[in-house]
Amino acid sequence: VGKKVQAIYLWWHKPVIDKELLQSLPNLKVIANSGVGMDHLDLKLIASFGVKMANAPHAVSSTTADTGMALLLASARRLVEVHNISISPSVEYYEADILGVKVAGATLGIIGMGRIGYKIALRAKAFEMNILYHNRTRRKVQEEQAVGATYCKKIDSLLQQADFVMLVVTLTPQTHKLIGKRELELMKPTATLINISRGAVVDQEALVAALQTGVIRAAALDVTSPEPLPRDHPLLKLKNIIITPHLGIKTDKATYMITEEAVENILAALSGLPLPSEVLPS
Repeated sequence: VGKKVQAIYLWWHKPVIDKELLQSLPNLKVIANSGVGMDHLDLKLIASFGVKMANAPHAVSSTTADTGMALLLASARRLVEVHNISISPSVEYYEADILGVKVAGATLGIIGMGRIGYKIALRAKAFEMNILYHNRTRRKVQEEQAVGATYCKKIDSLLQQADFVMLVVTLTPQTHKLIGKRELELMKPTATLINISRGAVVDQEALVAALQTGVIRAAALDVTSPEPLPRDHPLLKLKNIIITPHLGIKTDKATYMITEEAVENILAALSGLPLPSEVLPS
């Protein structure tokens, strides 16, 4: 059926798009991805076959921003840890010193203020947080003022000031292990690292050491490298970490909207029209 295939809808990185597959589909016109991140695709290879590519940025932004804030709040108030205490069969009374950290008035540093990062800023403003952000390009003054965000030209300045650091960048050669030993040591010892981008944006060995030795207070990760982590991975043995299984886009409505957005892009490509969410190779 290779000659009949004109479009591929990728769900959770499947099927794998490689040279062999592309050669077997001579009439392929478009690949639509279920999500924003395209780091699992060789964009230049696909483009060399004359195939267009699209993602689904509109469908996933709010849901992923919700996940980021959920992880921030859960880590701040130690929800997973205290849940396990609450349901433990051996508990006879609750300790009085199970203390979390206050969110209102705390400083959130957002690394990557794109569509999702900006929605996180909107949510953080509602929680009365102070907002710093670092981005390749500065946003418009009106957009900054709308959420009360302050631009940090250098990432080091953000890391030194933030109580919570949230990673919302795409994975590129430039962002691979963006947060390593040096960056973690710049953070406050009371700070929390939250990653909702890609696991490889963080040097996980450096993160393990930082969490074990108190370089930072805690971490909350919706993404790891690989996914899932090996069951003997040291991150899984730490108490000051929350790990969720890449929940960013996983709600019933978002899944439906992602499919709708993918279909819209596919139909546009098959009709020779501009793709609403086309992604070009850099």
